[in-house]
Amino acid sequence: MHTLIRRALSAAFVAMLAACAVPASPLVPTEPMEPMEPMEPTTAARTEVLWLGQAAFKITTPGGKVIVTDPWLRTNPLTPANYKQLDAFGRIDVLLVSHGHFDHIADAPALAQQYNVPIRAPGDLNQTLTTLGVLPANLLPRMNKGGTTEPVPGIKVTAVHAEHSSVYVWHNPASNKDETHPGGEPVGWLIELENGFRIYHAGDTAAFGDMRLIGERFKPDLALVPIGGNFTMDPAEAAWAVKELLRPKAVIPMHYGANPLARGTAQQFVDAMGQGPIRVIVAVPGQPMSF
Repeated sequence: MHTLIRRALSAAFVAMLAACAVPASPLVPTEPMEPMEPMEPTTAARTEVLWLGQAAFKITTPGGKVIVTDPWLRTNPLTPANYKQLDAFGRIDVLLVSHGHFDHIADAPALAQQYNVPIRAPGDLNQTLTTLGVLPANLLPRMNKGGTTEPVPGIKVTAVHAEHSSVYVWHNPASNKDETHPGGEPVGWLIELENGFRIYHAGDTAAFGDMRLIGERFKPDLALVPIGGNFTMDPAEAAWAVKELLRPKAVIPMHYGANPLARGTAQQFVDAMGQGPIRVIVAVPGQPMSF
């Protein structure tokens, strides 16, 4: 009898998570979520995380700084309509790009120019952008894996390993043809906010053994991990990496729903995570989450 009750409660818990996860169509998750509660009520100020589709996030820190990651916005089918207008950000203090693929860097140069904010990206990718004249050198500082920088007071970002590829496709105005250029090695980002809250943005990646090192070294409060498959981890691999290697306090799946080749779903990720101490949060594009 007790076993049956436990199973019923387990099923109800998974169903509750799934209720905020199941998309209205195979590609576009639009169902409303339950209100987010703060991760740890250690300070009055909170961190707001807003998913904009694929690997793009707007993170507003407790100190009011705005961090934007991997901005593919204007042609992203999941990006809310207002954020397809780049003016919607108002300000950007930190701009992070994990690698050179279009669905991660597409709108980064335009945002860098509009808000006069440097692109933090793999050093060799920024070297390519400098050589091609995409942006002036002062907006393309170089760094590499293992490097930590403080782009604005109180915010630290560390470039960590990602298991993926990276090229940059540039349209040559002289020939009117697209050219493929080296994009450096892809990275993930460990972002530490003013109050010590740590966010791991994995970028595009497969699972790799040193995710355990990232988890043990940085102890992320929140992990943002790709689940789409085909180009990155699928839901099962991502869940395994989160539970066995990273072990964050909470996880948000990303990089699914915008490309039909990336067929992984939030529901599959929720199912693969099962029950455990790690909080699974399924984001809805444009709906803020508070930590």
